[in-house]
Amino acid sequence: MKQVKALAGQTVVYGLSSIVGRLLNYFLVPLYTRAFTTGEYGTVTMLFAYASFLNIVLTYGMETSLFNFSRQVEDKRKVFSTILTSVLTTSILFLTVAYLFQGTVAGWVKEDGHPEYIFWLAIILSTDAISAIGFAKLREQNKAKAFAILKGLNILINIFFNIFFIIICPKIYGNPDSSLYSLVQSIYNPAIGVGYVLIANILSSVVTLIFMLPSMIKFGMHFDMQLLKKILPYTLPLLMAGLAGMVNETLDRIILVYFLPPDIGKQQIGIYGACYKISIIITMFVQAFRYAAEPFFFTHSQDADFKKNYADINKYFIVICLIIFLGTMFNLSWIQYFVGENFRSGLKVVPILLMANICLGVSYNLAMWYKLAHKTMYGAYITIFGAIITIVINVLGIPKYGYMASAWATLICYASTMTLSYLLSLKHYPVKYDLVRIGLYFALSLTLYFLGMQLHFGSNVLTLIINNGLIVLFAAAVFFIEKPSLAVFKRK
Repeated sequence: MKQVKALAGQTVVYGLSSIVGRLLNYFLVPLYTRAFTTGEYGTVTMLFAYASFLNIVLTYGMETSLFNFSRQVEDKRKVFSTILTSVLTTSILFLTVAYLFQGTVAGWVKEDGHPEYIFWLAIILSTDAISAIGFAKLREQNKAKAFAILKGLNILINIFFNIFFIIICPKIYGNPDSSLYSLVQSIYNPAIGVGYVLIANILSSVVTLIFMLPSMIKFGMHFDMQLLKKILPYTLPLLMAGLAGMVNETLDRIILVYFLPPDIGKQQIGIYGACYKISIIITMFVQAFRYAAEPFFFTHSQDADFKKNYADINKYFIVICLIIFLGTMFNLSWIQYFVGENFRSGLKVVPILLMANICLGVSYNLAMWYKLAHKTMYGAYITIFGAIITIVINVLGIPKYGYMASAWATLICYASTMTLSYLLSLKHYPVKYDLVRIGLYFALSLTLYFLGMQLHFGSNVLTLIINNGLIVLFAAAVFFIEKPSLAVFKRK
């Protein structure tokens, strides 16, 4: 239990940086959904959906490889330098190709009028891929505070330039009498439109990399081709798994525009993407947990009581996710104002996506079995299986049901991959999970959810108080059931 407590502490540090950062970034969603039309925001959503795929390609599992080989190879400097050099080389090649073929690619993604968007996106992705290895090294060294500071810097710069280009500059540009008019006129062009979202990201990514360079350079150049040949067979299945996983996570926001008329498709992407942001509140916790958990699991995988701690961690992880689910749904009456009025027609996807993200978080935790057992190809098989489900349901459902088909495809996919990963782990890396209690907590939370959705007292305030009381009831029930285990944890 001592290790569990250590993990909880690191999760808090990573969590604060991740959650606070995401919340700050969340403030951009009300800005975007009020400054842009549904179609324009659809363009932003679609471009960053493509970015999610390309980010996987450009890092190709090297972050996890850094954790794995740092524990196996005595010279950790060599591991870091070899991985960084590899990612740096591929990022430069990618940036060159993007510059040469930006017009062609813009036509493929139906952004013919703005080929520069493609090159700008490539700058962001290349810079972030290099930074990702630096961030992974900080995690491997348990430097959670340095990690949090750099992540926070990136987010604050991004938010500042978004506000500058989307709010401040248009206001000054529309007022020729302003003393700052000539300055703004020299740096601002209204025709760029949503492109300023990309420009703000470029500036934040470049500044973050500049601040990270000193810590990268101090490790020196220790590239080892023989080591890279050992790393690639381990990392390439992770790349395949990552791509297939990203199909499950973001493909829906790409193909909507291909299976619906272009104007309607962009609008649907914008509405779906905005409401998807509300469900990401669980993803924030999952991401914070992963930042701490992945290096933690690798470090303690040889401990005698590792599997017991691993099972307990997953159980408490699920409990916290269910509390977040109830908290979001029971407060949706005011959370909905987070997005612009034209986007709120998509709120019906929120409970589906929240539950889907819980299944995704559990899948991430279960994925440790094939990483620890050096059977990373199973990760590729599992996520490819999920990708097939995602593609089939979206292709068949989008023409008739639009983004609702995408939401259900997400839930069915993640629930299926979670189940398959668990079944495979029984054979290759058996862990005794407390399935009875986990099932009980799921059943109890869903029962309270459906009960809460039926409660209406004529007063929104009273309804909120009663519904949030149900969350306290759920937490109290869990505490009562888990009290013996928590007592053991306290003693140890």
